[in-house]
Formats: sequence, C-alpha cells, structure tokens
Amino acid sequence: MTANKLTLQNIFRGFLFLAAMLSLAQTLVAQDTGMVNLHFIHEANGKGLVLHDSVYTNRAGETYSIKKLQYYLGHFRIGGTGSMPEGDAYFLVKQPYVEEAKPLELKLPAGTYTSLGFTLGIDSIDHCSGAQSGALDPINNMFWTWNSGYVIFKMEGNSPSSPSDLGRIEHHIGGYKAGEDVAQTIIMNASKENPIRVLKGRVTDIFIRVNLDAYWDGIQQIRISENPLCMSPGPLAQKIAANFPAMFSLADIKNPK
Repeated sequence: MTANKLTLQNIFRGFLFLAAMLSLAQTLVAQDTGMVNLHFIHEANGKGLVLHDSVYTNRAGETYSIKKLQYYLGHFRIGGTGSMPEGDAYFLVKQPYVEEAKPLELKLPAGTYTSLGFTLGIDSIDHCSGAQSGALDPINNMFWTWNSGYVIFKMEGNSPSSPSDLGRIEHHIGGYKAGEDVAQTIIMNASKENPIRVLKGRVTDIFIRVNLDAYWDGIQQIRISENPLCMSPGPLAQKIAANFPAMFSLADIKNPK
C-alpha cells in the first residue's frame, strides 16, 4: 500500500471521526434541555374568566361579558439570555372553556433563570408575508385580508354600556406600520426565592396571570361607552395596546424536584 493511499485513508477516517463527534455533540445538546409548560390564567375582578356566562365590571362600573379572547405571543426569552424555545416562532393563545385549557409547551436549555419574556405581537415582515401556516394560518380568523396584516389581540363580548348594536364589544387590535405598531414586549421577573429552574428531561410549570382589569385600567383608561369597537390600526389600537404589559404577571412557578 502506497503512502498516498494511507494518507487518503487517514483523511477519510478523520472525517468520519469528526462527523461522529459532531453528531454526538448535537445529541448531547439536544438532550440538555427541559420542557416548560406555560399555563395562562385569564381573570377579571379576582376570579377566573369564563366565556359567555360570567359578568365582570371595570373601574368605571361598566359591566361586560366576554365571548372570545385570543392573542399572539412570540420571541420568548428567558433570564435575559436570549435563549429561545425550539419550534414555532409564534403561538396563538386562546381562552377556552375551563375543561379545554391546555398549557403552551416550550423546550428550553437547562439552567436557572430569573425572568421570562415574550412579545405580544408579530414581526412586521410576517405581517407583510401574506397568509401563512401554523399559528398564523388564516383559519384562526386573525388575518386582516383587507390590510395584509394580522390582528394580534382579539376580544369580543357584550355590555349594556356599549352604544353599538346588540351592545357589542369588538376590539381587534393590530397595526405594524410606522406610527401604528402595537406589538408590546412583556418581561416578568421571578423572585430570588423561587427562580425558574429548567432541568434536563424534566418539566417546569409556569403559571401566568392575565388580568383583564388592567386591560381597561392600565396606563390608559379604556371605556366601553366611548370605544366599544376597535377594528383597525390607529391611535385607539395603540392606546389599548399600551395596557398589555400590565396585564401579565407570574402567578406561580412549580419547579421539578
């Protein structure tokens, strides 16, 4: 066997070894993750939100009921590290009937973290890409065909304070162009005593409170009697969106033991 053949064989064996090591490293990295289940607890007036059946009151004394509540979350980040979950870029969170409630599942790197953040909204490039699949599929009835963009937050219901026909409340919040952007960044800090712990192969449950009281009375005051309908981008949509961050807080973290 010539020296050239030996050299070629050694090079080939070296490539095989490197490929095997790379595959092993990727496997180890993939295994060094844990699951995080996000449970969204929608509430108003200190009690759980029940679609259709329950009546709630805002600070102005306006009573209302909710029949639909859904919104887009994306760009999850944990502990300020920029770590992102594997899988879809966006999730459509819906308020279901109690028996249908399911957590939102994320796969995150193992570690101990002090905060959880995400964006309520969609990137402008995805607004401009037309109807898409997955969470952004038009079947979810969150796509404005007339505006080539998405509704990022939808709430519908009824109130005797609403001057619209049948006492409707319809807030379809969207807008991504300059001067109309409604996307909001949400950051929730965990306590030092109970940080977020993600362990390899284990499940961490995070319970997020979404308080509709802050929807009506956050940074901005939103009155049903004055604005029962919001169906397009603009100043009113931005005013409502300014209240989104105050709606979200960490209710509980159940770390694996």
